[in-house]
Amino acid sequence: MGITPKQFEQMQTRLKGSKAGRGSARQPVKANENGAGQIILGIDPSLRSTGYGIVTVARPHPRAVTFGTIASPPKWERSRCLLHIADSLRKVLKEFKPDVCVVESLFYAQNLQTALIMGEARGASLVAVAEAGLEIYEIAPRKVKQAIVGYGGAQKLAVAKMVQRMLVLKDTPAPDAADALALALTHAQNIGSYSFTAPKRV
Repeated sequence: MGITPKQFEQMQTRLKGSKAGRGSARQPVKANENGAGQIILGIDPSLRSTGYGIVTVARPHPRAVTFGTIASPPKWERSRCLLHIADSLRKVLKEFKPDVCVVESLFYAQNLQTALIMGEARGASLVAVAEAGLEIYEIAPRKVKQAIVGYGGAQKLAVAKMVQRMLVLKDTPAPDAADALALALTHAQNIGSYSFTAPKRV
């Protein structure tokens, strides 16, 4: 019995999917030229309040899959906070299976201690994502604000309000989650029909 080229293509896709299920490494979903269907995880690292947000590239606008904040109580030691960040992100990755990750790049901090702590939180996040086999990109905070709000010095509230509007959310996301969603949205712009700012591969 003969099969059409389209049926043959579908068979190959199913076979690839079954092979991926037997392996340990996750096979990324291939998006079309406009990135449609790609699931993007954005992460805004912080020791006490790491924001995360997942969007899927869709028409007529990107859609929010999930978002939230990984909070750690002030009394927790730094090591416990870092473990909490990594474990929480592992659960998010396992449940929602994003295709790519975008993280906020390090910014200049006058306080060396603050910079070190931020770097530790970022490292814990990157380890969890790298374990899942995702490609990781970083975008500077000012570039994200420029892409979402149109002004690199925009306040957090302005970013959150614009994210709410772009994703057609009922409520305004919490600041850290909004920043993470903004990262994902900026990456979605980059893989679309135009590129506002090219992200750097980590």
